[in-house]
Amino acid sequence: MTPEFATIFTRLRALLARHAGALAVTEDSPKRYCLTGGRHPKHQTPMPIAWVQVGKSYVSFHHMAVYARPDLLKGVSQKLRARMQGKSCFNFTAVDETLFAELEELTVRGFAAFRNAPFMK
Repeated sequence: MTPEFATIFTRLRALLARHAGALAVTEDSPKRYCLTGGRHPKHQTPMPIAWVQVGKSYVSFHHMAVYARPDLLKGVSQKLRARMQGKSCFNFTAVDETLFAELEELTVRGFAAFRNAPFMK
């Protein structure tokens, strides 16, 4: 892992940890930090809600609230949208304070949206 990726991972991990609330930390390793909550409606297994993971070419920040509630992306900047891969993943290769602050706001809204979801009970 490059020093830059280690810094990105540390920053994004801290972002998730600050807003975890009642979510459970199910993995906390040097390359992956995962929060789960509730039970998957179909499979009845603990459901990952958000995680950050170091990959070969970037550090990925996944947030399933964005997948389940795409309306949360309304008002998100084009710069942050450009970091998206798929429906719930944001990739970073460098620290970007502006994008990290925007991602934190999105994370807070996403956790709030999931808080009252039926599968979280």
